[in-house]
Amino acid sequence: MRQLDQPEPQGLPTPAATLRRGGWPLACIVALFLILALTYSVATPLFEASDELWHYPFIEHLANGGGLPVQHPDQLGPWRQEGSQPPLYYALGALITWPIDTSDMPAVRWINPHADIGVPTADRNVNMVIHTEAERLPYRGTVLAVRLVRWLSVLMGVGTVLLTYLLAQNLLPEDRVVPLGAAAITAFNAMYLFITSSVNNDALVTLLCALGLWMMVRYVRGRPGWRQWAGLGVVLGLATLSKSSALGMLALAAMAGSFVAYRQRSWRALWTAGVSIALPVFALTGWWFWRNWRLYQDPTGLNAFVAIVGARHPQPTLKQLAGEWQGFVMSFWGFFGGVNLPAPHWVYWLLTPLGALGLLASPLWLLTGRGKADPVRLCQFALVGAWPVVVLVSLIRWSMMTIASQGRLMFSALSALSVLMALGLSAVLPHRWRAVGPAVLVGALLVVAVLMPITVIAPAYAPPPILTEQALPKMVAVNADLGGKMTLLGYTLDRQSAAPGDAVPITIYWRASAPMAEDYSVFVHLVDKNELIVGQRDMYPGQGTYPTTLMQPGDVIADTYAPHLAATLMTPNRIEVRAGLYSLETGERLAVLERGTDLVTLASMDIPEHTENGIPNPLALNLQDEVMLVGYRLANSAAAPGEAFDLTLYWQALQDLDQDYTVFTQVIGQDHSIWAQVDSWPQSGGSPTSTWVKGQLIEDRYQLQVKEDAPAGVYQLQVGMYDGQVRRLNLLGPGGFAQDNRILLGSVRIEESTHATP
Repeated sequence: MRQLDQPEPQGLPTPAATLRRGGWPLACIVALFLILALTYSVATPLFEASDELWHYPFIEHLANGGGLPVQHPDQLGPWRQEGSQPPLYYALGALITWPIDTSDMPAVRWINPHADIGVPTADRNVNMVIHTEAERLPYRGTVLAVRLVRWLSVLMGVGTVLLTYLLAQNLLPEDRVVPLGAAAITAFNAMYLFITSSVNNDALVTLLCALGLWMMVRYVRGRPGWRQWAGLGVVLGLATLSKSSALGMLALAAMAGSFVAYRQRSWRALWTAGVSIALPVFALTGWWFWRNWRLYQDPTGLNAFVAIVGARHPQPTLKQLAGEWQGFVMSFWGFFGGVNLPAPHWVYWLLTPLGALGLLASPLWLLTGRGKADPVRLCQFALVGAWPVVVLVSLIRWSMMTIASQGRLMFSALSALSVLMALGLSAVLPHRWRAVGPAVLVGALLVVAVLMPITVIAPAYAPPPILTEQALPKMVAVNADLGGKMTLLGYTLDRQSAAPGDAVPITIYWRASAPMAEDYSVFVHLVDKNELIVGQRDMYPGQGTYPTTLMQPGDVIADTYAPHLAATLMTPNRIEVRAGLYSLETGERLAVLERGTDLVTLASMDIPEHTENGIPNPLALNLQDEVMLVGYRLANSAAAPGEAFDLTLYWQALQDLDQDYTVFTQVIGQDHSIWAQVDSWPQSGGSPTSTWVKGQLIEDRYQLQVKEDAPAGVYQLQVGMYDGQVRRLNLLGPGGFAQDNRILLGSVRIEESTHATP
């Protein structure tokens, strides 16, 4: 039997020698990565990176001796869902920060209650946290602790860049273009720079997965023994303790071990590899899986994670998941903040075709003969190519359980993806120009990486400039005194008309009149002719960055708000723009002194009648790819008890229907109680849906009589369809995802009863 136990795979240079081959180009790539990563760390305020708001409290809890969090959806800690994550990254963060007094964390982690998380907006309000002078040098307390963990993540990123080079160099020992190109593709990915310069366990799992993949690619060319396999087992165990997505590496390890055993024609080699890997993995992770099983009846603890962030009901199909492709691609190249700060569109149009070309063309490296496709190299290529596939499959499965279609979650396979892109781009051009393809992608990535912190990230969190009243632009003067605390000086409104679904941008000029001990929220309402709110925007002043407790008397700021008119707004109509301040804690508004109101009416505009092909108030609301609500008419949006709302619905069949659906129309209160309802087959039974053919338009009228005892107030009008088993058809949004099982047409008002009281 051949001797299997050797200290290093036979005939391969040491990692140090391989890195020295990279010379000054590799050194420059690493240096640029460090400079860029530190720039991103400075440009991104504390807790504004992806999930950092919840990652760091886990570290702080460990550092203060609190042990591992126990998750419960009804008792959320400041770590929220991240308390379900494997603990290694957080333990390392706690190890380097435990001596630091972080008792100031509640003050530093000052949460913006109005932040638009996961929603890019035209009027900012992207900051998840309010930022103060405490974040400036010299760093102390929580600020220092977060900065230290961020720097630790940056060092992990350096390791990942070097391992990407080593991985490619092991695949192509005689090549310089592909290894350097792959290292640069990893180093200059703006989203990776953003993530790896923050508090995020992706930094560690990406490093350890890159290390594990490099070890496997190295071992299949040599003759690894039990010590080498056991070392791989340690790496895989640590990776699993960093993030559950690393579990897929075990499949790759089985693939590598099987190939080595096949080459040696030895069952013993397979047994040695399997046992040597499994024992350290089990020793490192067994306690974690047992703990999760005992606490959550799930060895991974992912059910606790889903219970907090929310599960998808119903689960999407693969076709529906494909509809999230755009967001997936955006968050691979650069989608910053709390998934609410996209890069300019040209970034995605530039990088996506280049990256896709590299991935799709990577097999050409073998087909053209440049890869010298011996069996060993084929296996190495298969390992590198299989790892992104494994990660993608697991991500698809995860995205079917909860909303998770983010490209950054592919970063555990970033080294492999970078190698494949560099391989493919080097193979699409003739040999003498082979460096051009990777260079184009690297250059594009570097330009984007340099621009994003200074043009996108930092400006989004900048506080508003303090203006002088003399420098104010021409505006409509108002000079409304709100509670003696703030003065609404005036406003500018760029448009005089709008259509349903449009934004109505308005710039309001505020002046702080006195010191304020409470953070008041701004509200901007769009109110229709029946006094119903048909658009709304709430945020702290300074577009979310400048709460009133930070404002000094005399401070003048300009705030732009862009509330959207409801897409279902009944037309024609007339709306008023109203604004004011209120306490989020109590809901109480500041009175407008000398006016006897608690709001300021700023402007009004007409909303002309909106029709399309003769259909009033056109819509495109898809009920389960079977029926579309294409429009509606509401004769009256206000009614007294005993009176009726006169509603006409316009349906279009999206296919030939073979069953009968019942239409439900309801007026519901805030407590979901029903105060008016009609359930019927369309056209009062005269046009059953089983008779509808694709493309057919149906005009469908209902009179919803309000109950006699209905209290006055604002109610919601909702409609939809259900089948014979009272299963409602789902309302599908972009990409075909189920958003709801009803259509909300908007608000209606029930007025005071006109009946005399006996």
